[in-house]
Amino acid sequence: MLASCDRQYSKEFAIAGAKVGNSINVRLPNRYYVSRQTALQMQDTQEIMVPVKLTTPYQIGLVFTAQDLLLSLDDFSKRIIAPAMASMASAIDYDGFNMFSSLFNMVGNPGSTPGVAGGVAGSMTDSSSPNIYLNAGVLLNYMAVPKDNNRWVMYDPLAEARSAAGFAGLFNPSKDISHMFLEGDIQRAQGFNFAMGQNINRLTTGNRAGTPTVYGAQAVNGSVVSTLATQNWTANTIINKGEIFRIANIDFVNPETQQDTGQSAMFVVTATTQASASGLMNIPIYPSIQVASVPQGTSATYMTATGTVWPTDGTNQVSNNNAITVMSGSASTSYPQHLAFHKDAFTFATADYLLPGRVDFAARENYEGISMLITRQYDINNLNYPCRIDVLAGWNPLRPELGVRITG
Repeated sequence: MLASCDRQYSKEFAIAGAKVGNSINVRLPNRYYVSRQTALQMQDTQEIMVPVKLTTPYQIGLVFTAQDLLLSLDDFSKRIIAPAMASMASAIDYDGFNMFSSLFNMVGNPGSTPGVAGGVAGSMTDSSSPNIYLNAGVLLNYMAVPKDNNRWVMYDPLAEARSAAGFAGLFNPSKDISHMFLEGDIQRAQGFNFAMGQNINRLTTGNRAGTPTVYGAQAVNGSVVSTLATQNWTANTIINKGEIFRIANIDFVNPETQQDTGQSAMFVVTATTQASASGLMNIPIYPSIQVASVPQGTSATYMTATGTVWPTDGTNQVSNNNAITVMSGSASTSYPQHLAFHKDAFTFATADYLLPGRVDFAARENYEGISMLITRQYDINNLNYPCRIDVLAGWNPLRPELGVRITG
């Protein structure tokens, strides 16, 4: 996961040293809109900075003896350093895969492993291979995601095996067929780089029940809605953070052209929420909803573009009683959340810890955007060398519109 994402390193803390809670500012790419008028239409350049907090102090503590230090470099690396780094990478990967809860677009059929037929053939719920990955590409294309060599699919070992079997029956270059036969995996297909991740996270759905609808007109007169008022839930039931739903008669618009994509808009729940005894629920959502202006494309800004919607019923609002359909699967069930994304969807930010003095050994290194500190001291009581390896970092969903969940 980490190898396929944006990595940001800040050297501003190199002297004083970073602490948990410090933030690194990451700049988003600019986005401009095209005017169709003769007169000059000025628009501001919005240099938008997103603060990424350094929330997680990853640390591995080791103890080795004087005899260990006499090993050759290769043996020392094999016995001590490599296993420690594998554990560090696994922990960082797991937290990265947890970014699934920020993604609001989804394909696949909950309960069906990607690569195995399930859902409705020819729809976005089709889980067969390669259709499920083609559908993920469709949603990325509608969200104006760059179509380059930086699109990735990350899936778990079972999805990898089932998908490889599905791709094997298709026409492939001979070298790709050979690789799939020898290694059992897919390298690149359907516009994606493929990689297996053993730390794919799971979404556990809430016990929500009922026939929910929108409660009152929403996003009227250009207002921005980040908390959606809903009704007709079963009393006191819960919808969990990370669940996805659709609203009837609401399409997403393309974030660059501001035109209706024809695709039903999806929204992710950003915090676990409980219905009242009367079945009302105010759900915090991402992206926020803003009804597109008429004519489209004249006033939208980068920050609202991903949540701009187009009501297909001509009401110019999200109407009262519009049906809400939860897409996350059955209530109180756990589903793996595979990912399809562009590398700029997520960022992993690190900064330098203070390099300590008066210890037996200390070194700090920035390797491919990851700042690591190793410190060693001598324990006179036990005749050994306690050692620690530290990374201070934070994951952030930089641009969630650049990713799609592949439910399993």
